[in-house]
Amino acid sequence: MKTIENFPHKVRAIENVFIPMRDGARLAARIWMPKGAEQLPVPAILEYIPYRKRDNSRGRDELNHPYMAGHGYISVRVDMRGSGDSDGVMTDEYRPQEHEDAEDVIAWLADQPWCDGKVGMMGISWGGFNSLQMAARQPPALKAIISASATDDLYVDNMHYMGGCLLADNLSEATVMFAFNSLPPDPEIVGDRWREMWHERLSGSGLWLETWLEHQTRDEYWKPASVCEDYSQVKIPVMAVGGWADGYTNAIFRLMENLDVPRQGLIGPWGHKYPHLGVPGPAIGFLQEAVRWWDHWLKDKDTGMMEEPMVRAWMQDAVSPEPSYEDRPGHWVAEPSWPSPNIENQRWQLGRYGLFPEGSPVESGGGVDLLSPLSVGMFAGKWASYAALPDLPSDQREEDGGSLVYETEPLESDLEVFGRPVAAFEVASDKPVAQLVVRLSDVAPNGEATRVTYGLLNLTHRDGSEQPQPLEPGERYRIEIPLNGLAQSFPAGHRLRLSVSTSYWPLVWSAPEPATVTIFSGGTLDIPVRRPRADDGELRPFAEPETAPELATTLLNPGNHHWRTIRDLETGTSTVEIINDQGRFRIDETGTDIKRVSNEWYSSRGNDVNSVRGETQTIRRYERGDWRIEVQTRTVLTSTPTDFVVNAQLDAYELDEDKGNPRVYSQNWQRSIPRQLV
Repeated sequence: MKTIENFPHKVRAIENVFIPMRDGARLAARIWMPKGAEQLPVPAILEYIPYRKRDNSRGRDELNHPYMAGHGYISVRVDMRGSGDSDGVMTDEYRPQEHEDAEDVIAWLADQPWCDGKVGMMGISWGGFNSLQMAARQPPALKAIISASATDDLYVDNMHYMGGCLLADNLSEATVMFAFNSLPPDPEIVGDRWREMWHERLSGSGLWLETWLEHQTRDEYWKPASVCEDYSQVKIPVMAVGGWADGYTNAIFRLMENLDVPRQGLIGPWGHKYPHLGVPGPAIGFLQEAVRWWDHWLKDKDTGMMEEPMVRAWMQDAVSPEPSYEDRPGHWVAEPSWPSPNIENQRWQLGRYGLFPEGSPVESGGGVDLLSPLSVGMFAGKWASYAALPDLPSDQREEDGGSLVYETEPLESDLEVFGRPVAAFEVASDKPVAQLVVRLSDVAPNGEATRVTYGLLNLTHRDGSEQPQPLEPGERYRIEIPLNGLAQSFPAGHRLRLSVSTSYWPLVWSAPEPATVTIFSGGTLDIPVRRPRADDGELRPFAEPETAPELATTLLNPGNHHWRTIRDLETGTSTVEIINDQGRFRIDETGTDIKRVSNEWYSSRGNDVNSVRGETQTIRRYERGDWRIEVQTRTVLTSTPTDFVVNAQLDAYELDEDKGNPRVYSQNWQRSIPRQLV
């Protein structure tokens, strides 16, 4: 990664500005602007997220925002209401208050003397979500967006549910926000009222995990902020960005297909990171691409941006299965439109234990009963890789012993797959609630199996997720399971393997009771096969990553990070342990010492589906002079056949050794939430 210190424009940074809202509240903003913007106004670019501009996101902000300002833009990072140094209390994500505030921020920016009235919006994850959502709300000054690692459907492709199945990332994300929402503003920004604001947050933010567990179907809670409800509401240009190791790539395909505005899709090998920081690599010069996008849409410059293909993606080569990669070998491919006429569906038939080309004589063999061990999934990795490696799937032979496996003969020629495969089965269950997990793997001649994509379905959601229906035991159903999108090259001599299981813990929460699923003959696997283009090798190459200079920090205590799978043979307990201790460091510019710890444990005992347990713990400590605080959270999620059970605790301290480091706030939660066919 190349650090740029001399930009086309000299940059002036403003540490904090309070932006007034329509109800009198104020949101805190950090602003970078090219010198002279007061005399020669320029467009503004907004990033609007809850992750604390003053400290937590400061490192990433320093890489991105001065770069944008140095290329002639007002670059603005705003703490959302209830976060960082802004007023108020945050009680949930993507609610109307968040969007109304964003409208006020955009209008305020457009009205400033240093802004020419045009605003762009850019963000990753939460910031990618609300960029899309604001595009659909059509504030007049918003002219274009860049949305990275986000979705158009808050229920279907998000970290809460997938295919009607509860994801363990639901607990993980709730824990992240539990920690953030419990932190105070910085006294150097808000003054003496910091303590009053802190206690408002501690007592008022609530337990978000409870809310998300109360909405187990695609109900009215998820729809209002889901852009897919009415794509026509988006009337400005959209760049949608993601990575194959992330959990949000499916939305890019839908956005390219359904939006009726200038749009581009970019998918690399990365996890949940901006592409210039992308892991696994190769990372690209994404900030340069962003400047080209903004120059085109906000400054009317001819950058050639819209002469680029609509969709550009990293076609991944075959690799040995590893939970961590520095780089994924492959090459860039592109399609001028989506769906692409260059991609054709190839159908494979599922025989008793094999995958055969369509039209082949297939042995029927009747039905096969499947009840997977609960341990299938212990090597699945995360739903979305946050680049906290090793969190990618390991060799699938660890999982396939408890699965039903269908495999092709060795491929006679190379095969490029680009898009979303779909598996279809005729099934029956002996219980009213059951789930199926399908995994597509690349099997090398030496037997190594690398998972390239997967799909989930709670079978009660077979006809949709708005009104799931229980299964009638013994009745046959025809189901389809879409797999996540991919771009993968399968070499000649390799095999395709489709693996099917009834469990995938801890990526997916277990069914309420063990369910045997019978899979009958006649299933199919549809694969989107891409014909290599002669001009793939002529694509404009991406530049090497560039950023502004890194934030200066001092390491005070080293951290510790590991991901372990532990199996206790005496008790029959299996545990995935994720330790993410980032140590203690100082932000040199502000003199703030920070300690961050986020640990997770997911365990089960034998094949007891009611033994599954998720536990998370966080520690956040901030120190500077007399301001010394620490917040600790702990959340435990378990289940019974009828309920999800949540136990959580929050403890906040003002650190003063002379006074015994008194605890200044404590709250416990105990909640039982009925399962709704999940």
